[in-house]
Amino acid sequence: MVVTFDDENKNAKLSLRVFEILNELQKEEEAAMQNRELIGTSWKPEFGRYMLEGTPGFPYGGTLKDILQVEPNMKFRRQLAAKYMKPNEVPITIASFPRLGCQGQFLEPHYEPRGEASRSLFVPDEVINPHARFPTLAANIRKRRGSKVAINMPIFHDIKTPKPFIDPTIPKDRNLFPEDKEAAEGAALPDHIYMDAMVFGMGCCCLQITFQACNIEEARRLYDQLANMGPIMLALTAAAPIYRGYLADVDCRWNVIAGSVDDRTKEERGLEPLKNDRFVINKSRYDSIDCYISTDKTLKPEYNDLDLCIHHVLLLGIDELLARHVAHLFIRDPLVIFKELVDQNDDSDHFENIQSTNWQTMRFKPPPPNSNIGWRVEFRSMEIQITDFENAAFAVFIVLLTRVILSYGLNFYIPISKVDENMMIAHKRDAVLNEKFWFRKNLFENEGNNGINGESLNTDGSCEEHHTNTQPPNGDTSTSIEDEYEQMSINEIINGNGDKFPGLITLIFRYLDSVNIDIESRCKLGKYLEFVSKKAGGKLQTTARWIREFVRSHPKYQQDSVVTQEINYDLMKMIDKVQKGEENAPELLGGFGINS
Repeated sequence: MVVTFDDENKNAKLSLRVFEILNELQKEEEAAMQNRELIGTSWKPEFGRYMLEGTPGFPYGGTLKDILQVEPNMKFRRQLAAKYMKPNEVPITIASFPRLGCQGQFLEPHYEPRGEASRSLFVPDEVINPHARFPTLAANIRKRRGSKVAINMPIFHDIKTPKPFIDPTIPKDRNLFPEDKEAAEGAALPDHIYMDAMVFGMGCCCLQITFQACNIEEARRLYDQLANMGPIMLALTAAAPIYRGYLADVDCRWNVIAGSVDDRTKEERGLEPLKNDRFVINKSRYDSIDCYISTDKTLKPEYNDLDLCIHHVLLLGIDELLARHVAHLFIRDPLVIFKELVDQNDDSDHFENIQSTNWQTMRFKPPPPNSNIGWRVEFRSMEIQITDFENAAFAVFIVLLTRVILSYGLNFYIPISKVDENMMIAHKRDAVLNEKFWFRKNLFENEGNNGINGESLNTDGSCEEHHTNTQPPNGDTSTSIEDEYEQMSINEIINGNGDKFPGLITLIFRYLDSVNIDIESRCKLGKYLEFVSKKAGGKLQTTARWIREFVRSHPKYQQDSVVTQEINYDLMKMIDKVQKGEENAPELLGGFGINS
């Protein structure tokens, strides 16, 4: 997010000047292409007009040394973006802007909250990317749903927060659009922070990672095995405790985004009997995955325990599991179609239109037509962190975990319904410290004690030697799947629980011990893993807890859950200092990332 500081009035606002900045950044990319130079960055616009999406200019390589380029590239992107900003503008990596949609001025330049696309009580349409796709998305979600989206996050009840909390800043008497009456008619819930526009969700920032697999089988396996890591990593990276200027009783952005693009009608939400629609759909189109898709023998039918709605489409040459996955995507209507593409016969384009608006914790990505890009899997749940070191640490952790999953043939399967439960648990305040998550007890299908058979190691990264699990000895599948998983804390999942469970960090370290890697690279990777370990163990605060404590300890905070303009200004200033290395923030970073 591009934030501009008004020091005189102590106000931190979102800058709507991003397209000027983006134009300069893309000029650098074009110049590099013309000179046949390697492009270090790739910049794209996003839903919010204050947002920059930055990715590497080309994929990282497959060696462990290549992984160590993640943090330098992140630093380079931040520096490059800042190069084209005004002296009072800064690029800040935060999951949600605390005062988006508040009374007063939170945008630069300022606009009053009105606009035909969103019809929001709180934000103007000028906050949306002006490309036709984005306002059309917002308007079409509202039209298809039959009302504005209604996002309600529970308020954090501090000592002086009213009970019940009824938000006095909602302009319930406005009469500009027909939807204005919805808040007063029940869309805004008591004891909740109410939001009514797509930008409250799609204007959040996150850390997403795409892996290219060796082949379709490996991609499907990674998709499944990483599915239950989605909620674990959401809780571990929690970074979004404030919405519309109020402290929330949740730490994560995910449900806000799910609500912001929930285009389901009342019938599809099960609020009215089916009459005009085909299905009752249990989730928003932005949510956790609904089915596993791997052909691996360890996938038991019982793990796919959700009642899956499917749209009957003709899919030739695809096995049933993958066909059901695709058919399930197609229960959603397309949200935006460009007129010139309606009658064209490119099935891949129609598929991508549906696929790209099914935003789930994992995304299975087929190769694009006429491309040498292979089968890919995208891991999508993590919240963005303040510093490049933190973001690199979590990215590297997930990359190394994929290596361990494939090399050791790990089995993370639990019923999909339990993954859904984990997603709800992940949102809770301080879930890392206080909650337990469903997780598989034995990750090694053929071993009785979560040990590692050294002969199963794949140390050269080649496709041919990636191992898959087999069924238990003698084909015995009589054990109830309920005996295969239990509730564990994130500390136990990541760091282990003695002989009972090894911990994912332990398995990654054992993998690193088994491969040929130089001492310097090993030491750098170890720092990332140590940081993740301390986060999981509660020795370092999540970003959400650090932000919450900053607000609650601010001298101007009135213990009433309100994050004022001045508190937000000081918070953004502090975040800017932390990401620049001018403040250590020991509770958050513990000395990690300094001079990294």
